[in-house]
Amino acid sequence: MTDLSLHGLPGGLPDKRDVAASFSRAAASYDSVAELQRAVGGELLNRLPEAFVPARWLDLGCGTGYFSRVLAERFAGSQGIALDIAEGMLNHARPLGGARDFIVGDAERLPLQASTCDLIFSSLAVQWCADFASVLSEANRVLKPGGVFAFASLCVGTLAELRDSWRQVDGRVHVNRFREFGVYQQLCADSGLRIARLETRPHVLHYPDVRSLTHELKALGAHNLNPGRPGGLTGRARILGLVEAYERFRQAKGLPATYQVVYAVLEKPQ
Repeated sequence: MTDLSLHGLPGGLPDKRDVAASFSRAAASYDSVAELQRAVGGELLNRLPEAFVPARWLDLGCGTGYFSRVLAERFAGSQGIALDIAEGMLNHARPLGGARDFIVGDAERLPLQASTCDLIFSSLAVQWCADFASVLSEANRVLKPGGVFAFASLCVGTLAELRDSWRQVDGRVHVNRFREFGVYQQLCADSGLRIARLETRPHVLHYPDVRSLTHELKALGAHNLNPGRPGGLTGRARILGLVEAYERFRQAKGLPATYQVVYAVLEKPQ
């Protein structure tokens, strides 16, 4: 049987311990460069069903807790849980409030009882989960009947300009791998949850130079985490080669970085 959770990802996804450590280190710098994250999370909020008011919500992969605070404000009087695999992120989020509980946990094995949440909200977190079928199964388990799992993730085509530019320089793995959109479609269809919305939309950011892009990825904790990534420092000649290759993509606004964003709203049957 084909493992659809990793389909199209030769070498697999990053080790979750590497992910947790990388995002913990990035906690202090994350919000200063989180333009994409806030834009995507806002788009995901806009896709929630109208008049939907959860009594209890889970911010899955909450990061610095920005959307935990947004959810608390939007659903005043509700009970919120902020959960992330990176303890450093939770340490940053906890003093800022928003959620009632802050929990270190894994989306593939949620430390929550069954049928306890009306909403699971997850913006740009589940792309780091190697077993997405387990994420969906856990969401189904934890949601109450009629509950909603809304997530935004990334799929193939993300950072294509950076990937293509590195390909001109060497054959090494320099850019994070992501699932194909078709894999998300099939896994969601097989999850037992009803698909209310499932679509992909490009989101393009622009940078004055390559250094600005790579600095931002590092500040987010989202720089290259793949198995097989080059170790140590990258030589000057290869960096110059990357800069030259990326200049082919320059537009009037600067160097583009395209993110292929998956938006999904799934409902647990009554």
